[in-house]
Amino acid sequence: MTREPIRILTFVSNFRIGGTERQFVLAAKHLDRRRFALHIGCFHRFGDFLDELAGSGLPVSEYTIHSLYGLESMRQRLRLARYIRRHRIEVVHTYGFYPNLFAVPAARAAGARVVIASVRDSGDLWTRLQRLAQRAVLRLADHVVVNAHAVADVLAGEGYDPSRLSVIHNGIPARRMPEPHRAIRAELGVPEDVPLVTVIARLTQTRGFEFKGIDHFLEAAGKVAARREDARFLIVGDGDARADFESHAASAGLADRVIFTGFRLDVAAILAASTVAVLPSLSEGLSNSLLEAMAAGRPVVATRVGGNPEAVGEGDGAGGLLVPPGDAGALADAISALLSDRALRERLGEAARQRVLRLFSVPRMLRETEALYAGLVETRAS
Repeated sequence: MTREPIRILTFVSNFRIGGTERQFVLAAKHLDRRRFALHIGCFHRFGDFLDELAGSGLPVSEYTIHSLYGLESMRQRLRLARYIRRHRIEVVHTYGFYPNLFAVPAARAAGARVVIASVRDSGDLWTRLQRLAQRAVLRLADHVVVNAHAVADVLAGEGYDPSRLSVIHNGIPARRMPEPHRAIRAELGVPEDVPLVTVIARLTQTRGFEFKGIDHFLEAAGKVAARREDARFLIVGDGDARADFESHAASAGLADRVIFTGFRLDVAAILAASTVAVLPSLSEGLSNSLLEAMAAGRPVVATRVGGNPEAVGEGDGAGGLLVPPGDAGALADAISALLSDRALRERLGEAARQRVLRLFSVPRMLRETEALYAGLVETRAS
């Protein structure tokens, strides 16, 4: 007898541009509708990625709160619990810290058969109170999904049961190898024969900590610029710290060498126009921007943090160079090595692309996610 589709509710903060949001939407769009009936919950129904769900027919319910605590937050949790009961939701899967804390207790109270939380970073920026809150909530979940073995190792080291952890790496849509985009370089004012070193990141600070490493990148850019008078540097992204980084670039004498673009939706075209891609982060889970650069066949320089070594690889088949976090000198040396050796760039770029196609595809991510849902439902039923 054919089983009716498993009823699932996935919960995310919002749909603005970000790594977690992108993975959430990819899964929502491509889960097998014959096997899974999907409902979506969020705090705020806005963001560029929401347009990708237009016309999908998926129900999206909003639970607006201004704090995880207080009467209004409790009312919204009760609304969510009623929704779960009314629609007989079997699996609730939350994406990230705030959705975990909000929706996992509601799902447990509503009697959902399976409750899955997600941890998508290594927790370097969590406060002690946040760690305690997340630990308490994750104990209510049946299972925890992480996006890198490095994140699983952190949780296991903090006492989480490894048998309740599953690593599902991010998936990147397969695209044809991009052709160089002359229009992008013309728009940016960068000649065709000039090396372009690109960083894609959200330009923010958390409690005064700049975890994307943009300051270190700018310091490294100054060192590379002193060696290569033709090199240009591109920072793609936006956020509340952008003005500080622009001031840093200007004070370092790099105002005419570093280009800040703000948020862009044509990232693939920008990467196609780039010579080298850099991820200078001080903390990571598994970076979508790193995987996108590798998928575009660009050699990468990344810091040895979080899931970066899992993405880039080491030894034969590696798709780039790894450097210590916070070491602007090592970052500059790695960038310079790639800029001066075209054969090395081409070899690492092709290895990067093949690595993403083999290990970080959307079909692989979907297979593992669907298998987890079905397996946990079957286990709970038995």
